Amino acid sequence: MTTPADQRPLTILIAADTYPPHVNGAAQFSYRLAKGMTGRGHNVNVLACRADNGASFTEFRSEATVHRLRSHGVFTHEYFRICFPWEIKKEISLLFDRVKPDVVHIQSHYMIGEHVLYEAVKRGVRIVATNHFMPENLNPFLPFPQWFKDIIGKISWKDMGKVMGQADVVTTPTPLAAKAMHQHAFLRKVLPLSNGIDSAAYELQPGEVIEPHANPTVVFVGRLAEEKHVDVLINAVSKTPAELNVHLEIVGGGEVRPALEAQAKRLGLEDRVRFLGLASDEDLRETYIKADLFCMPGTAELQSLVTLEAMSASTPVLLADAMALPHLVRDGENGYLFIPNDSDDLAKKITRILELSVEERAAMGQASRRLVEQHSIEGTLQTFEDLYRGASYEDKVV
Repeated sequence: MTTPADQRPLTILIAADTYPPHVNGAAQFSYRLAKGMTGRGHNVNVLACRADNGASFTEFRSEATVHRLRSHGVFTHEYFRICFPWEIKKEISLLFDRVKPDVVHIQSHYMIGEHVLYEAVKRGVRIVATNHFMPENLNPFLPFPQWFKDIIGKISWKDMGKVMGQADVVTTPTPLAAKAMHQHAFLRKVLPLSNGIDSAAYELQPGEVIEPHANPTVVFVGRLAEEKHVDVLINAVSKTPAELNVHLEIVGGGEVRPALEAQAKRLGLEDRVRFLGLASDEDLRETYIKADLFCMPGTAELQSLVTLEAMSASTPVLLADAMALPHLVRDGENGYLFIPNDSDDLAKKITRILELSVEERAAMGQASRRLVEQHSIEGTLQTFEDLYRGASYEDKVV
């Protein structure tokens, strides 16, 4: 790593195709990045689509100045919005004139990220690009047969390489994701850099008491979408021993929620499966702390911030053996991996953990807490700040 001498505050433009009030990992990362960089004394601007119809506008929020672009809903998703290039290109150019960024940080190779990158290239502004995307993430938006979705996925990888290949630095949350980008997007150098987590925020505070559940409870947190495979988790709960009386709490909203509710009813689990919808940060923290076990059955996770949050709350984890999730498990120490889409294997491992003594489960949770330390948000913010200033991490790229 090189350390630039110039330590003046920077003007940073974060281009985020998804941003709060959207609820997903990429949106949360962009929010935490903006908040963290503002906290470090930088002038942070975020460019994102607006969450409803109407003209573009600017709002002044605690984490950053957020510029909301005109956007349009899509009939295949309840909240996803798209921006048309012919409506935003001129506004992006004018924003560059006004903000005069020292560095831009794009979060995707689509729409806003793509056109911010092109404008930055034209003006000679330093570019950092972070990828949060997997082709499976597109599936809920595409009302096509799988063979056609596969073709679109290949095109998306190619577009990623074309766009992000023009950035000065490309990052993604895990080494496995970096290798996937090398293999499918043909990006030669990608820096694995954790999204980061403020693990202390999920700890019990001195004197704080949160009563445990009356019954052993598994928790899932995330967008209710096809690639999360929450149906596999519901099936697994139905296959656990009746005497265990395993309960499941599902936090989040999304397009497959009605189908999941119907599945739980069909399996006779109405009294054991609770759909909690979207949760505040405070309620979510309590949910993690009270959980006996956290499960992420998704197969397209580039890191899984919600898993890091659960681990920060000293919770054992059960994760699909897919994409980047294996990086977060030491089998038998802080939880287990299970065969993706295999509800029988998942049911066996839920049973194995919930049949442990309270002390043994607590030891697993403490192992989760220790493992999450390497994902410190402060370390992530420092690395990004170094990259913004021109630092080189050649020895760490994949």
